[in-house]
Amino acid sequence: MTARSTRRTTAMRSRIAAVGAVAVAGTLLLTGCGDQTKNNSNGSGSAAAAPLADKLPASIRQAGVIKVGSDIAYAPVEFKDGSGATVGVDPDIAAALGKELGVKFDFQNGTFDTLITGLRSKRYDIAMSAMTDTKDRQQGIDSTTGKKVGEGVDFVDYFTAGVSIYTPKGKDQGIKTWSDLCGKKIVVQRGTVSEDLAKSESKKCTGGKTISMESFDNDQQAQTRLRAGGADAGSSDFPVAAYAVKTSGGGKDFQLVGEQVQAAPYGIAVAKSNTQLRDALQAALNAIIKSGEYDKIVKKWGVDAGAVTAASINGGK
Repeated sequence: MTARSTRRTTAMRSRIAAVGAVAVAGTLLLTGCGDQTKNNSNGSGSAAAAPLADKLPASIRQAGVIKVGSDIAYAPVEFKDGSGATVGVDPDIAAALGKELGVKFDFQNGTFDTLITGLRSKRYDIAMSAMTDTKDRQQGIDSTTGKKVGEGVDFVDYFTAGVSIYTPKGKDQGIKTWSDLCGKKIVVQRGTVSEDLAKSESKKCTGGKTISMESFDNDQQAQTRLRAGGADAGSSDFPVAAYAVKTSGGGKDFQLVGEQVQAAPYGIAVAKSNTQLRDALQAALNAIIKSGEYDKIVKKWGVDAGAVTAASINGGK
């Protein structure tokens, strides 16, 4: 399973409940996923309520919030449910991390290909959006041009995903591999590994054929285009493609074809200058993996095939 690349997404809400009562001079902060504890107004919480709070940078601990840049249109990884709440794998994992760190993770919607820019400008503290950890992203390299476009980021890897192709149901036109797309049209989300693969594979086509590609701001737009007959195939990360196949039109719209390719880690992107936040997130991820909370989340969303056993730093290639 590859993630949204350059990689860089149902309808179950994270449960947020207050446990206990803590007297504070400021506001009460709700954090985490599942049964929650109340933290004091600076977000630090008590040692019992938030065992890893002291690992956070003081500024974030005091604010009580980690601002998350995310493209919230990538079910089941992150998306809006019927009530408009942000739900999915990433929000649930973030809520569990919040319980360990004593802060709230505030998901802010943005188009996928602008998330790292927003991180660089400090609009966000982190980017968590089914983003594939790649060397290009680590080094600030544009994967298309090979040119340096800015400071790279560090990744805290928390999942593994590959890229899949899907077609209208019953109309695969013999498409099984990326090379089978030569002479056909594919729809993808802009700034993703799927888009990169389509560009790369098109250059390999022979006989004067190419892969025609239409890119969209989000994956839902690409699905709509394919559903309307505007392309021969679509591509996205395996969890997202599988979810679309299962749910779109009650399972009657799409079908997966071939095998997923380029399995790679999803990573939480953090500015290279913010190593303390990076290391705190890694510690919190390892804590929820050890406690079993992580496994509960990925199983809940049916993506446990991509589960990891430890959080690593910059494991992408």
